[in-house]
Amino acid sequence: MPTLSRPDYNIHYTLEGPAGAPLLLLSNSLGAELGMWDAQAAEFSQRYRVLRYDNRGHGESTASKAPYSLEDVANDVALLLEHIGENSAHFCGLSLGGMVGMWLATYKPELIKKLVLCNTSALLGPRENWETRIAAVRESGMKAVVKPVMERWFTESFRSREPETLARIEAKFLEVSVEGYAGCCAAIRDMDQTKTVSGIKATTMVIAGTYDPSTPPAMGQSIARAIQGARYVELPTAHLSNIEAAATFNDVVSYFLGA
Repeated sequence: MPTLSRPDYNIHYTLEGPAGAPLLLLSNSLGAELGMWDAQAAEFSQRYRVLRYDNRGHGESTASKAPYSLEDVANDVALLLEHIGENSAHFCGLSLGGMVGMWLATYKPELIKKLVLCNTSALLGPRENWETRIAAVRESGMKAVVKPVMERWFTESFRSREPETLARIEAKFLEVSVEGYAGCCAAIRDMDQTKTVSGIKATTMVIAGTYDPSTPPAMGQSIARAIQGARYVELPTAHLSNIEAAATFNDVVSYFLGA
């Protein structure tokens, strides 16, 4: 199992695709593991070297003690690139992954080639909501929040149409460690990139979901307006647009990266 070992935690990752191909890094949502990108990895690994990883306490990565800052979580990506001997990558991140992408494009711009920010926001409050969520999982485990999370992640029609997909993703969510989840919740709680996102120089595309209750289209539109030249695409999905509209998502990302 490929692993980046740190003093108090490990980051699990996979690397697929032809050696020497351009590197594409896929960064996960809070509460998800790298399997959320299976439909993207299957397609993009034909012409890109695709790097996926699990955030601290998610999937097969271990958790350091919470809380974490967004800088902590983003620096895991910088360390991972160094670990595999790469200086930069195309970056596609969803939700927390998009927040990580914005941070890296602002503070470590040399690492980012093209940037895809999906179903994300530069600020995601109110703070009290995150504190309530952290308290709930610490008291009762991941099962305390799984139902409302799944309802935000996917539209009702998708949940009815794809029960096996929903069951698989829900099972992975329930396996996330409380410490890792609480730590990443804190990173989002304390994040405010509203004043720095306009400094991003990377060629950027922003993807939003029309029916996304977690990061509604207005949040994506705000990011796209702030980044000079950014493209904006809206898909008929809830939060995990890369799963709910996988084929269309792959098409728009492929076109953007190849343009």
